[in-house]
Parts: sequence; C-alpha cells; structure tokens
Amino acid sequence: MGPWSRVRMVKCQMLVTSFFVLLLGLSMATLAALTYYGARFAVIGHATSDKTPYEAMHRWTFYTGISLAGLLTVGAVLGAAATMREAGGLMAGGFLCFALVFGALVEVAFWRFHNPTQVEDAVLDTYDLVYDQAVKNVSGTPQQQLVAIQDTFLCCGKSSPFSLLGDLEVSLCQGEEAARQDCLVGIRSFLRMYGNIASILTGIGLATMVYAMLLSSFLWFAIRSGCSLDRKGKYTLSRR
Repeated sequence: MGPWSRVRMVKCQMLVTSFFVLLLGLSMATLAALTYYGARFAVIGHATSDKTPYEAMHRWTFYTGISLAGLLTVGAVLGAAATMREAGGLMAGGFLCFALVFGALVEVAFWRFHNPTQVEDAVLDTYDLVYDQAVKNVSGTPQQQLVAIQDTFLCCGKSSPFSLLGDLEVSLCQGEEAARQDCLVGIRSFLRMYGNIASILTGIGLATMVYAMLLSSFLWFAIRSGCSLDRKGKYTLSRR
C-alpha cells in the first residue's frame, strides 16, 4: 500500500471517528442533563441544602459532563473540518480537544476507582436525614419531601437494623405503600445502574480519544509533509 493510499484510508477513518466522537458527546450531554434535571436526582436535590456534599457533587457532575460534551463536539467538528480541508491548524485544535478530554476522563476514572461509593453514600445520607426529620415531624415539610422521594423511587421506608420499627416509622408505610421495596435498596440499585452506564461511557471515551489522537497526529504530520489526498499546486508549462 502506497503513502497516498494510507493517507486516504486514515482520512476515512478520521471522518468516521469524528462522527462517533460527536455521538459520544451527545451521549455525555444527555447523561449530564439527566443527572441534573432527572426526576430521581431532582427530588433528592430538592430535599438537600446547598451546603451538603450531595449538592456540591451534583453540580460538579453536571458541569463536568457538559464541559466534556462541549469539548467532544468541538473536537469532532474540528477533526472533520481539518480532514476535509486538509488544514493543519484545525487538526491541531482537534488533537488538543481530544487530549483534554482524555486527561479529564483519566481523572474521572481514577476518582471512580478510589471512591466507588461516594455518590451512593451521599444520596443515602440525604435520604436518611429526610427520613429522620419526617419521623420527628410527621406533618411538616420533611414529610412532604419524604413522600416525594418514595413516590419517585417507588419505595417506602427503610428496614431497621434491629428489625423493630416504631409506631411513627410504621405509619409512614401503610396500605399499598407497605408492599414497596426498601428505599435504601431501591436507591442503591438505581445508583449502581447509573454508575455502570457512566463507567461504560468513560471506558468508551478513553479508547476513542486514544484512537482519535493517533489519527489526528498522523494526519497533521501528513498535511505538514504535503501528502494530501488531492494533489494541489501550481503547474507551469515549459517552453520547447
């Protein structure tokens, strides 16, 4: 395979990779929006104050996801435009976006590996706080917040470590609500499913960024060396 054929093949791969990077950016933007505006996360957020660890983590996750989605979109557009126009500056910009996303995803994977239950613990602590406040004040705002959380997660109450519940705790789950699952179990299972989806996207993103950086760096060197797909230049007729 000659050098021109290799360049042409890499350009096709870069266009396809840019399309997948764009889809990955849309997926991360959707995940970030669901994390911030989704019913389950929103109902937990309404029951917390701005000073709780959950609220700070909630905002950090949203802004990180949106920033990564923006960088992925910009990188995909720059990579595709640089491939079509054979522009070295645009290709360098696309490589920079891919490198920034790769570094951020490495940080996210490192944090996820060393703190696998931090999000889960923050949400469960918030539910425990609302539950305890509702038990002490049955007719107040904590009771309304608890009902909203339980209706959203389709759960009710939590099991006692001593298998004995007080009268006020029993009164929180009556009738059909008593047949629902334990809220601690329901919230934990939802967060683990959500965390698995985020981990899969992180792994796909890391692999895609490595491939995109390899392609963009190869094409940048090819453009700098003049190995374009369509040879463009100035042609002069020599005199006989």
